[in-house]
Amino acid sequence: MADAAPDTERPSEPDARFSLANERTLLAYQRTAIGLMGAAIAVAHFFGDEPVVLTLSAALLVTAAIAAIGGYQHFRHVDRAIRSGKPLNAGPAAHLLSVAMVVCLALAAAYVLTKVL
Repeated sequence: MADAAPDTERPSEPDARFSLANERTLLAYQRTAIGLMGAAIAVAHFFGDEPVVLTLSAALLVTAAIAAIGGYQHFRHVDRAIRSGKPLNAGPAAHLLSVAMVVCLALAAAYVLTKVL
């Protein structure tokens, strides 16, 4: 009886430590998104309806969406790379999240400066 050819189309099972580390990273992105959503709701609720407040709240919601969607996309990309034995390339999620956080920081600073001055 001849040996069956290995199935090259089916991804191999990676070391569980790598899969679990990737899952922890996804959960960190999701926790960040939940925190940002809570912050957006708190800002809108407690700081009134001034344009800078509503803009900051909207920016926090957009940042939460970047964290949630970008984290999931990063998880899928890393999972495919781990299973196929390909190198891990840095995705755009962390960079986009960092830029969005800087925008939120600038909006928060603008709010504080309008209250101080």
